[in-house]
Amino acid sequence: MSLRIAVCAKQVPDPETPPSAFRVDEEAMCVIPAAGSPPVVNGFDMQAVEAALRIRDSDGGAGTDITVLSVGTDFLMDAMRKTLAIGADRLVLVDDPAAEELDGTAIARVLVAAIEKTGPFDLILCGRQASDWDQACVPLAIAELLNVPCVSFARSVERPGGEADGWIRVERALVDGYQVVEAPLPVVVSVSNELGEPRFPTLRGIMAAAKQIPLTLSLADLGLDENSLSPRLTLRRLYVPESERQCELIEGADEADAGRKLALRLREAELI
Repeated sequence: MSLRIAVCAKQVPDPETPPSAFRVDEEAMCVIPAAGSPPVVNGFDMQAVEAALRIRDSDGGAGTDITVLSVGTDFLMDAMRKTLAIGADRLVLVDDPAAEELDGTAIARVLVAAIEKTGPFDLILCGRQASDWDQACVPLAIAELLNVPCVSFARSVERPGGEADGWIRVERALVDGYQVVEAPLPVVVSVSNELGEPRFPTLRGIMAAAKQIPLTLSLADLGLDENSLSPRLTLRRLYVPESERQCELIEGADEADAGRKLALRLREAELI
């Protein structure tokens, strides 16, 4: 059985950006991109691409087709083409200025529209969350809108084969172990970092990716407009929290005296 896989990937600010370079415009309630720090593909989403590639590796590369879908604006092609360089077959970008203001549920609706336009797909893989907002709601919303099962926190994704062809087997990462879940296709699976690091692109893959032209769609191409994508989330304030630290040195005639005074001070502060 051939398998068509869609992987949802998001362009995000580089999470390795030094905190000193991080800036927020509180009036506009937006993050100011750090100078000299280009955006990257969300790390969990790259692991979702890796999960798709491992499935293709397991069947010898025959019959598995991988499409990467992304919603946003001002895409950095060098970053997005990395998904092609490591082995994805095609890249679909929903590039629209209005996409910059979408919340998680609206992004899910756009992704579903793109999935339906470029599909059908048997398996939809997402990263467990994006490193910019960490809301982790998009995979669940996609499954709800498509009315298909959703399996979260995958540390491995496999095709059982044999009599179980048409199903997917997922190991879910838990706090104290893992859980094995099998689900019929089509299904949405969110991939966690326990899957492992994505592979590095080869020189041949980089050269091939540079020649590929992504399919670019607008919201209008998907039959959507800003009014149909009104946010469910209201952002009231965006700011970098400030923390203050105070240090008080407790001295005494000796260690025992200092310890006694420390205990008294902690009791005064109602900490003990």
